[in-house]
Amino acid sequence: MHPAPRAPRRAVAAAAIALLATAVGCAPQPEEKTSATPSGAAGKTCVKGKLATKTSNRLTIATDEPAYEPWFKDDKPANGKGFESAVAYAVAKQLGYDRSAVVWQSVPFNKAFAPGEKTFDFDVNQVSISAERKKAVDFSSGYYDVRQAVIALKGSKAAKATSIAELKGLKLGAQVGTTSLDYIDDVVKPERQAAVYAKNDQAKSALKNGQVDAIVTDLPTAFYITAAEVTSARIVGQFENRGGTPEQFGLVLDKGSALTSCVTGAVDALREDGTLAKIEKQWLSDAVDAPVLK
Repeated sequence: MHPAPRAPRRAVAAAAIALLATAVGCAPQPEEKTSATPSGAAGKTCVKGKLATKTSNRLTIATDEPAYEPWFKDDKPANGKGFESAVAYAVAKQLGYDRSAVVWQSVPFNKAFAPGEKTFDFDVNQVSISAERKKAVDFSSGYYDVRQAVIALKGSKAAKATSIAELKGLKLGAQVGTTSLDYIDDVVKPERQAAVYAKNDQAKSALKNGQVDAIVTDLPTAFYITAAEVTSARIVGQFENRGGTPEQFGLVLDKGSALTSCVTGAVDALREDGTLAKIEKQWLSDAVDAPVLK
């Protein structure tokens, strides 16, 4: 997401500024900063299009494969369609990289926030920000506030549930490593162990085939699944945020990345100028409220 430098007064100052820009990709030139002031290491100002990225003059963005709707469109992250594809390009633009300078990379969901050096500059893949994950990676500020939802086949016992208590006796499923699975284990606390799947596609198949009574996904995904993929299913309801704190998706970066403050500044700027809201309205407008399960 998304004027030429003033002539220096002394040659010494020019050399020092050039050296600093080479070392950390940031220089103290207010004309070049993003519209939101980054708050990361040393508070450096981010030079647009000249950050210390994995590949010089390129911004490498990762996501999982397949790339699901409504976050992406037609399983093509590079087409700019879908909420997260649009957000990624808006952040790139804010950082000074046009579409031709963006390179997409496929990285499995769980690997994106696992410990270890990353091959991407940032990952965008509905990864919820959490204290546990922050031990292994950096996050930008949140680009989307999300809730988790329950999906069940129409006419089933699960579809008639109106409370968390009514979910406890059901066989529930979710994708491994997700906040959705955490909500099953920590909020519902079902009598039977949750079914865990490597991909959401597998969870959807299990629901259709009657292997589970219900599955849990984020709310926008739930609306898309019930509207376009498993039309015989319905949204049973959504969970309240735990502790009253909104769950947020954040862009994932290397732990201690020199880009974290700049990417956070870009996300903050897009939130402040209304860009994130416009993108959300365009791509997630169908995700209206669902009943809250208590």
